[in-house]
Amino acid sequence: MKLSPIFAIIDIVQKRNGENNMDRMKTFLKYILWIVVFFIFSNFLINVGLNSNYRDIERKDETSQISIYQAQATKVNGRIRGNIKNSQPEELNGKYIRIDFYSKRDVYLGKKYIQIDNIEENGIQSFELFFKLQDVKYYEVSITNQKEDGGEIEIIPKDWTRREIIVASLLTYLIFW
Repeated sequence: MKLSPIFAIIDIVQKRNGENNMDRMKTFLKYILWIVVFFIFSNFLINVGLNSNYRDIERKDETSQISIYQAQATKVNGRIRGNIKNSQPEELNGKYIRIDFYSKRDVYLGKKYIQIDNIEENGIQSFELFFKLQDVKYYEVSITNQKEDGGEIEIIPKDWTRREIIVASLLTYLIFW
């Protein structure tokens, strides 16, 4: 099979320099390894950076049926996770948890309702709330019978897991590479 003159020249130069296909493959694998290491390292730094920006926010109420185990916020968003326990004889089914958010100067920022599902007596329901508000300093939790119309804050669908961040980063990298 006859090679074109350009390929023939490249072949001659490679033979003269002592370069063969195995050296090329090693170089190619080194580049792939560097890309993978950079990808893993950048995802680690992104994850650490995002989670280190969260700070705890205070709770200013005495509702004993609701326990909060994580309440954190950044400058622009936040997350609250907790449990509802139906420990009192009063029926909680069909009611709502109302969470009011305030800034450090006691400025009302907004509210969010979480519906209480069917909880048996001494049953527990978990809940998560991801919100988008600026400069939240503290919050108050209460139980109400019905929602008030209007004024509810924008929610963020959910917090991304480490696996979701890695897959999204990998897809973004592959699309734009």
